[in-house]
Amino acid sequence: MFEKLSDRLSDVFRKISGRNSISEGDLKEALRAVRLALLEADVNYKVVKDFLISVSDKALGADVLKSLSPGEQVINIVYQELTEMMGVEFQDLNFKGDPPWPIMLVGLQGSGKTTTAGKLALYLKKRTFRPLLVPADVARPAAIEQLTKLGADLDVPVFPSTTAMTPTDISKKSLVTAGQIGCNVIIIDTAGRLSIDQELMDELESIKSVTMSQEILLVADAMTGQEAVNIAANFNKKLSLTGVILTKMEGDARGGAAMSIRAITDTPIKFIGVGEKADALEPFHPDRMASLILGMGDVLSLIEKAKEHISEQEQLEQAQQLMKGRFTFDDFKKQLVTMSKIGGLQSIIGMIPGLGKLKQIKNADYDPKTLTSLTAMIDSMTLEERRNHAIINTSRRKRIANGSGNSITEVNQLMTVFEQMLKIIKQTSRAGGIDALKRQLLSGNLPGFPGGGAPQMGRGKGKGRGRRYF
Repeated sequence: MFEKLSDRLSDVFRKISGRNSISEGDLKEALRAVRLALLEADVNYKVVKDFLISVSDKALGADVLKSLSPGEQVINIVYQELTEMMGVEFQDLNFKGDPPWPIMLVGLQGSGKTTTAGKLALYLKKRTFRPLLVPADVARPAAIEQLTKLGADLDVPVFPSTTAMTPTDISKKSLVTAGQIGCNVIIIDTAGRLSIDQELMDELESIKSVTMSQEILLVADAMTGQEAVNIAANFNKKLSLTGVILTKMEGDARGGAAMSIRAITDTPIKFIGVGEKADALEPFHPDRMASLILGMGDVLSLIEKAKEHISEQEQLEQAQQLMKGRFTFDDFKKQLVTMSKIGGLQSIIGMIPGLGKLKQIKNADYDPKTLTSLTAMIDSMTLEERRNHAIINTSRRKRIANGSGNSITEVNQLMTVFEQMLKIIKQTSRAGGIDALKRQLLSGNLPGFPGGGAPQMGRGKGKGRGRRYF
């Protein structure tokens, strides 16, 4: 997410951060570069204009330009304004009155409504709600069967809709069924169209009327950029949306839709889809997203992901090691296993400050077998080598390569990335914690970070040829 924009903004702010003084001309030049970066990210031009006016007004103040660290002050203002643009804080689902609480999912065909209905059901189920899935799309072939199968896979009850029923009747009867079987949330998967038409809107307004839905969530494809913003505006006029779920965010390197929808429609983004798996639905936190955009990672989300997959004892042990500034290959192996539990290396590298900037990581070939191969190399090390990586010379690397079925080049890649991870751990400890580390990473003051010249990793020769780990 936001990869191109994050790279551009990091380049812009690296030029002004760390300076003892910044002139008005320096600031205007930086903001011109920010403007181009946002427009290239497909952010709505009016949103960009208002954003830059607000940043400029605050950044040109005497207190900022005459401060001891004006560059960091400007970056902080941009962070605050980005957060404000996207909605300030997470807007949770709003359930009032007596259950069952209906949630309508609306949107055009192909936006991912049915899949999102299943993801939302699992999200609610994990939070002790009892959802009922309701297939109200009787027009699309196999739509009912698709949601029924999703419900079975997730062990979530599904209302027994048929194509002989109308969407309004299905939705109305589902309220009664939910009460009878003890479900307190109803997720209504409505029909879509290739484009917005009056027939579709009449149908949705009828469902809204009979269910008194408190939550009407538009499901929109983030990859469509400004078209998603236009769709949100049109649906909002007719239905008064309470929120938006942006799908396919994991493939949206620009991010214009996520940064424009709130400002244009005054409708909060409540969730984002970040993959095909059933658990790949995440709450949208504007402050954390702003942090990701500015290359500062998202440590809070990483911690929350870890809590779902790792025991408290494991978390405590790992935290104690890291806070002491100690990091061995045994610890690294534990981290690799943790990554596989959370969802893989690719899904979390952007959350770790600075890690996504490393060329070895950024250009990775994320083969699912990669983690297995990496742990095999660590297992081929002696106890002494795992505890003290400095003793691993050329002859030892050859032995490790032979023992794990990998090439020397691949062992060298592992060593390089381990040493970069070790730098991050040590800098976190010395900097005084994650918040201090964020500031230093963004200002470019840490040796080798971010983008400070970490070498591009080559491809292996011999065994494992053509495979690139980092």
